[in-house]
Amino acid sequence: MKRKKFLKKIIANSPEDLTLISALCSKSNVKQSNIKYLKNNKIFLITLERHDNESMNSPKKIISIVKFEYIENSKSKNINQNQSDKILNLLGIKLFKINNNYQILLLFSNNAAITLSTETIDVTLEDLEE
Repeated sequence: MKRKKFLKKIIANSPEDLTLISALCSKSNVKQSNIKYLKNNKIFLITLERHDNESMNSPKKIISIVKFEYIENSKSKNINQNQSDKILNLLGIKLFKINNNYQILLLFSNNAAITLSTETIDVTLEDLEE
C-alpha cells in the first residue's frame, strides 16, 4: 500500500505564527522573477526553495510559496528589478508595528530587503507538489 504524502500548509495570523514561517524559510533561495506583488489584489507572492528541516528523513530541498494578503504597498532596497534571474538568499522575516499598521520586512543577504505594509497579519506558507 502506497502512503499518501501530505503537503504542509501553515497559516500565520499573529506575530508568533509569522516567527515560525520565518524560521522555516530562513536560508531559502529565491529567484527574483519568483517575487510578485499583485497590487490590485493586495497580494504579495514569493516562491522559494527551502530546506525541509521538518522531515524525519535527511533534509531535502522543497519548493514552497509564501502568500502575504492585504498588502497596501511594497518597497524594495538594494534589489535591481532588471535582474530577474538573480538568486536572492532569504535570511528571515521580521515584523514591526507602527501605529495601527504592520511592516513585514523580508531580509535578504547582501543588505537587500523588501518591506510590506499591511493592517493585518495574513500569511500562508504552502509546500508545492514535487
